[in-house]
Amino acid sequence: MAYQSQQQSMTEGLPKRVLHLIYGVVLTLILIVLVFNVWEMNDADTIMIIQYPNGHLNICKDAGIQQQWFGKVTKWNKRSQFWFSKDKDQGKTEDQSIKIRFNDGAHAQISGSFAYYLPLNDSLITLLYTTYGTQEAIEQQLVRTIAEKSVYFAGPLMSSKESYSETRNDLIGYIDDQIVNGVYKTFTEQKSDKDPMTGAPRTVGIVKIVKDNNNNIIRQDVSPLSRFGIKIDNLSLNSVDYDKQVEDQIQAQQQALQQVQLAIAKAKEAEQAAITAAKNGEAEAAKSKWEQEVIKAKVVTEAQQKLEVARLDVATAEQYKLKKIKEAEGDAEYKRKIIVADGALSQKLDAYVEVQKAWAAEIGKQRWVPDIVMGGGNEGKSNLSNAQQLIEMLSVKTAKDLALDLSVPKGGK
Repeated sequence: MAYQSQQQSMTEGLPKRVLHLIYGVVLTLILIVLVFNVWEMNDADTIMIIQYPNGHLNICKDAGIQQQWFGKVTKWNKRSQFWFSKDKDQGKTEDQSIKIRFNDGAHAQISGSFAYYLPLNDSLITLLYTTYGTQEAIEQQLVRTIAEKSVYFAGPLMSSKESYSETRNDLIGYIDDQIVNGVYKTFTEQKSDKDPMTGAPRTVGIVKIVKDNNNNIIRQDVSPLSRFGIKIDNLSLNSVDYDKQVEDQIQAQQQALQQVQLAIAKAKEAEQAAITAAKNGEAEAAKSKWEQEVIKAKVVTEAQQKLEVARLDVATAEQYKLKKIKEAEGDAEYKRKIIVADGALSQKLDAYVEVQKAWAAEIGKQRWVPDIVMGGGNEGKSNLSNAQQLIEMLSVKTAKDLALDLSVPKGGK
C-alpha cells in the first residue's frame, strides 16, 4: 500500500505535458500495428496468400492493397528460376548440382537451371499452400525432387561417351520430358561390346524405354508438377562434370577420334588429289585426243577437198573427152557427107596434085635427052615423045587409082 501511494503521488506530480507525450507515443504505436496488420501491398509478379485468424484463406493475384485483418501473409513469386548448379553465383552459394549415373557405370555432376511458373488457379494454389506452405519448400521438396528423379532415370539411357558428344541434346530432352510428364517405364537389355579404351570384351546393360503398340511412351507415374499445375520452361545444362577417370577416358577417346578424323581427312585429301590428278590426266588426254581429232579433221577435210577437186578434174576431163568425141564425130560426119556429096573430089584432087608433084619432082631430076645422040636427027624427038607418053601413063594410072575422071562431060556437068 505504501508503494502504490508512492507511485500515485509521483504520477500526480508529473507535468501534464509529459503525460500527453506518453499517450501520443502509445497511440502511434497502436496505429502502426493496425496499419501493418490491417492492409498489405501485393506486387504484380507475386501471389499473396492471407490466412485469417479464423483459418480462412484469401488468395490475391492482382497488384494493389489487400485487406489483411491481422492474418498471416505468405508471398510467392509467380515465376522463379530453379538452379541446380555448382557455381556460387547461381542460386545458393553451396554446390547444388545433381549426380547422374550412365549405363557404363560412369558418374557425373550436372549443373543447369530452368524456370518454373506457379498456377494461378485458386484451388491449385490452395493445394500447394496446404501441402508445402512456403515457396522454398515447393522448390526443395517438390521441384528439386522431381528434377533429381528425372536426371536419375535419364542417365541409364546412354553412356558417358554418348552424353559427351552425339546424344547430349537427347540428354536434355529426356530430363525435360520426364520433369513435365513423368518418368519413363524402362527395361534393361544386356549387350556385349568392347571397351573403347582397352578393347577388352564387356557386357553392358542398355536401358530402353517401354512403349505401347502405338509407339507411345509408357510412364511409371504422372509428374507431380502436372498435378499441381506447375509449368517449366527453358531447361539448360551449363556443365556436366565427369569423374576424373571418366574425363581422362573421354579426353583420350576424343584425341583418338581426332586422330582418326585427321587420318580420314588426309585419306580423303589424298583420294581427292588422286581424283584430281586422274581428272587432269583425262582432261589432258581428252585435250590431246581432240587436238589429234582437229588435225585428223583438217587432213580429212584437205583430202576431201582434193578428192572433190580430182572428181571435178575427172568430170572435166570426161566432159572434155565427150566434147572431143562429139567434135570428131561431127567432123567425121561432116567429111563423110562431103565425100558422099562429091565423091571425095577435093581429097582426090589434092592427092592427085600431090602425086603429080611427087613424081614430077623425081622425074625432073632425070635427064630425058642424052648428052650425046648418035644417029639421025629425029632420035631426040623420039625420046621426048617416049617421055611424054610415060607422063601421060602415070597420070592415067594415078587417076585410075583415085577413081578420078578427069574428062569434062559435055554440057559442062
